[in-house]
Amino acid sequence: MDLAELMRSRRPCVVLTGAGISTESGIPDFRSPSGIWAQYDPMEYATISAFRRDPAKVWEFYALRFEALSRAEPNAGHLALAELERGGFVRAVVTQNIDGLHTRAGSADVIEVHGSIRTASCPACGERMALADLVEALGDDPAPGCARCGEILKPDVVMFGELLPVGALERAQQLVRTAGMLLVVGSSLEVYPVAALPDEALAAGASLAIVNQAPTPYDGLAEVRVDGPAGATLAALAEALASP
Repeated sequence: MDLAELMRSRRPCVVLTGAGISTESGIPDFRSPSGIWAQYDPMEYATISAFRRDPAKVWEFYALRFEALSRAEPNAGHLALAELERGGFVRAVVTQNIDGLHTRAGSADVIEVHGSIRTASCPACGERMALADLVEALGDDPAPGCARCGEILKPDVVMFGELLPVGALERAQQLVRTAGMLLVVGSSLEVYPVAALPDEALAAGASLAIVNQAPTPYDGLAEVRVDGPAGATLAALAEALASP
């Protein structure tokens, strides 16, 4: 059975995406030999304790990511998933990515389980600042402060040592438990608790399909496994499903 045939027969499909779908938009991944953690120690830049200890250092790390995000555009993979949602094949996209590219591509139901870099919030009063304003503020201050109370803002991403947003994780779990199929795209399935979603889908009787250019712990449980780039694979899938 190929991917298109499986998706036709096992609707509704929920999609789980990881960094591998966004690398084709020029956004570096985290865990590959050339990824972000090969250059930056996550214990120094990506933990909530590091942020509390030296927020300016952490903001310097995120400022570099803002530059990449300002240039990034949704790629063929993001656009294909939005098309599949409009066609009734995909119910929702659960993403580990914080780049917002699924929403920009036109996907209507996106659950960002690791938060989003599009905004930052004040830990003290809850005031929120948008990405465009953050980029401007970082030009004057290495650690932007809250306009309301002066507290240093925190990027709205889940750092190591923080819990995932409860509402987002619960919705993701509910979606995969009622799906006919879980399609994993560009995720190593190593970061928990999101990496446990395939277990929940399989336990509920859903089919599992994986599109990834590296092995995952769930490859042996997938009905379809595609070792190929996300953009080309998903674009071909959308084209096949658009045919009668």
